[in-house]
Formats: sequence, structure tokens, C-alpha cells
Amino acid sequence: MQRFSTTDEAIARANGTPFGLIAYIYTRDLARGLSVAEKIESGMIGLNRGVVSDPAAPFGGVKQSGVGREGAHEGMLEFLEKKYIAVEW
Repeated sequence: MQRFSTTDEAIARANGTPFGLIAYIYTRDLARGLSVAEKIESGMIGLNRGVVSDPAAPFGGVKQSGVGREGAHEGMLEFLEKKYIAVEW
């Protein structure tokens, strides 16, 4: 844990690391927590909860904590190739 003076300082410290697998935010203000969660560079975020893993949710990080997702719908997309086909009628 680290102390911080402003929310922007906390976000900058969190994003200033080379890692980004999971982050945790605890707050009494849910709207503020969601706002901060959107700004944190992390693959997963626990907002007011300690357990984040869920078989229905994609698992993965950003930066040096991994690229891509495994599990859930997003994990299946890693194995697919998209193709664009233009057709004139």
C-alpha cells in the first residue's frame, strides 16, 4: 500500500509500473471507483472486492503482465482470424 494525496497521483503511480495484471480499488463512492477503474492500465480490476477471478470473465493483463485474454468469449477470439469480404450485388 502507498499513501497518495490526490486521485490523479494514485492513478499515475498505478500506471507508472511496467505491470498490469490486476489492480484493486476500495472506495465508498462507487461512481468515483468506476471512474478511476477506467483510467487504470490493468487487465482486471477488483472494485470493492478481493476475488476477481470468474470462469465467465476473461483473464489477462497488459504491459509486461501479458498480452491477450484467456477464458470467456474474449479468450476464444485469440484463436480466430477475421476476414473482410466485399461483395457487389
